[in-house]
Amino acid sequence: MKVLVVDAANVVGSVPDGWWKDRPGAAARLHRNLLAADLPFDQVILVLEGKASAGVPSGTQGIVTVVHAPGSGDDELVAQCRATSDQAEVTLVSADRGLIARVEALGVATCGPRTLYSWLA
Repeated sequence: MKVLVVDAANVVGSVPDGWWKDRPGAAARLHRNLLAADLPFDQVILVLEGKASAGVPSGTQGIVTVVHAPGSGDDELVAQCRATSDQAEVTLVSADRGLIARVEALGVATCGPRTLYSWLA
């Protein structure tokens, strides 16, 4: 099984499209795009934090599971990677070097937001 864990804040923040004016709306757009895409993964875990969490309710729709981080988004991303890495091949989408270092220690592969956007195109 292949699982994609998405650092929504990092992905949305990588494109200067006015997301900072409407964080919930930006999260909802990313969620819609993930649902519509033909991704090479069996499951997608979209981690939202802060105001962005208001854009999409937590839960599963299609192959996308939305998780609201109760505190630090990075801590929740690591927890999601840790929880799935024993039974799945996990890839994290983020350009955050500190976060990448934390998950690579778990055997998690990584790719940047540009790679994700190329899959969504």
